[in-house]
Amino acid sequence: MKMFFVLFFALLALANVYVIWHIWHIMPFVFWKKWVVAGFFTMLFVCMSFAMSRVNDNLPMPVSVMVYEFGTGWLIALLYLVIVFALLDIGRLVHLIPSSFLHASLAGTCLVAGGVGGLLIYGNIHYYNKHREAVVLKTAKPLSKSLKIVMMSDLHLGYHNRRGELARWVEMVNREKPDIVMIAGDIIDRSMRPLEDENMAEELRKINAPVFACLGNHEYYAGISGALDFYADAGITLLRDSVAVAGDVQIVGREDRSNLRRKKVAELVKDLDKGKYTVLLDHQPYNLGDAEQGGIDFQLSGHTHHGQVWPISLITDAVYECAAGRWKRGNTDYYVSSGMGIWGGKFRIGTRSEYIVVTITN
Repeated sequence: MKMFFVLFFALLALANVYVIWHIWHIMPFVFWKKWVVAGFFTMLFVCMSFAMSRVNDNLPMPVSVMVYEFGTGWLIALLYLVIVFALLDIGRLVHLIPSSFLHASLAGTCLVAGGVGGLLIYGNIHYYNKHREAVVLKTAKPLSKSLKIVMMSDLHLGYHNRRGELARWVEMVNREKPDIVMIAGDIIDRSMRPLEDENMAEELRKINAPVFACLGNHEYYAGISGALDFYADAGITLLRDSVAVAGDVQIVGREDRSNLRRKKVAELVKDLDKGKYTVLLDHQPYNLGDAEQGGIDFQLSGHTHHGQVWPISLITDAVYECAAGRWKRGNTDYYVSSGMGIWGGKFRIGTRSEYIVVTITN
């Protein structure tokens, strides 16, 4: 794992060199102004490095927030700048684009800055527009009444999704007047510090329905001990390879795959009441067939974010049987949420932030 992160940062460093080299040559600025711009983008790379390390937790809180926002935002901007400059380089090599377009070119500078900047502005606006996905599930199993459940995943509360944003989400949930709320992991981003600093657990306690959740991989990144204390303080019923009954519904919560000793689905369901409607919360949507074989009626997962932005979404589509949205296997229904919140930069391009309003009825 350590080698993976070393290679990842090396790749990011090369991408930064590639982009800054192109920006230096394409800008029609005098020498000293180019140094200013190059220095600014280098600073963004440093912020990105700090944002993805524990260094950020040791900075003053306002600085930590700024470093995280700029650093992770630059990661997305870097992706699109690499794509744009790579396409321009290919166009130049096949003589579709003149070399002058990439050297001291006002037109080239405006095209790149306007194109990438406009895309990021759109992605940021789209992130804040939370999509409400309505799902109706029919069952022959006995229900005393139709159940309304708000389901979410991947809130990623932290330096970027702060208490003010969480309050807006809680209000959206309460407007639905749900019977139950279910969260499929990654409530926490990667550090307990901003959650404790703003007492976000108090905000989560304002949800006007019982809340059930499973763990995600980011709870382990943040420190499992602190994460467990936070869940308890927030009034969330955390299911760790365990089962809870809420009225006519059985809720099975799996440990995240980060815990190599977690139980198999078959072990979790062997003593269940087969006559009750059963929901499985499993953060990472691997091995979907396990739920089908275990007689689960509905599985909620998250984790993928559907890549957050295109073209990363193409990778998640290739990796997962279902990377986002509804799915069906035999008698088991699935929903893989692309997430209410987001990791890193607040951009949604070709994907969406969402919450799911599920009605279970006969």
